[in-house]
Amino acid sequence: MGLALMIVGLVLFIGTHVVTTQRDLRSRLIGIGGEAVYKIAYAVVALSGLALIAYGFGSYRAHGWIDVWYPPHWTKHLTALLMLPMAVLLAAAYSRGRIYAAVKHPMLTAVKLWAVGHLIANGDLGSIILFGSLLAWAVYDRISLKRRSDAGGPPIPVGGAKNDVIAIVAGVVLYLALAFVFHPYVIGVSVFGA
Repeated sequence: MGLALMIVGLVLFIGTHVVTTQRDLRSRLIGIGGEAVYKIAYAVVALSGLALIAYGFGSYRAHGWIDVWYPPHWTKHLTALLMLPMAVLLAAAYSRGRIYAAVKHPMLTAVKLWAVGHLIANGDLGSIILFGSLLAWAVYDRISLKRRSDAGGPPIPVGGAKNDVIAIVAGVVLYLALAFVFHPYVIGVSVFGA
């Protein structure tokens, strides 16, 4: 049951994000009720999907775990290492500096690093579906960005080195919070140690 709920959540969450890439469909949906209604509906569906993913994955981990393969122990260390640049890239998506300009889409790159890192360290079916689906979406979204004919709005201002320092500091803080608070207390899996 948990796995099924997680999959429904993934369909809703990824589906809303795929609609964004389909510019004609997005425009038609905005035309139905206006941009405000579209954004509210988008947020409700995406957040509902996220809630189902979290609840379904938690239920699956507690009651329906299915091992597919057994990753070597060193993959957990590699994942922990990959999460540091992931956190910095995530912060760089909001503190736009040279990192943002060089990577172009740091949020999608962060999602790809996060998904790949978790795929190599987790060999169970639920993790493969969860992280594999989000990796596939991030790759698809990045390809779609290259092919979009519209500019997607006015250019986003990009700062300099100061914004990079902010992104790095915020990324390190995020990394430490995820590793020492979120992962052990919310997910129930220690990043460092046993």
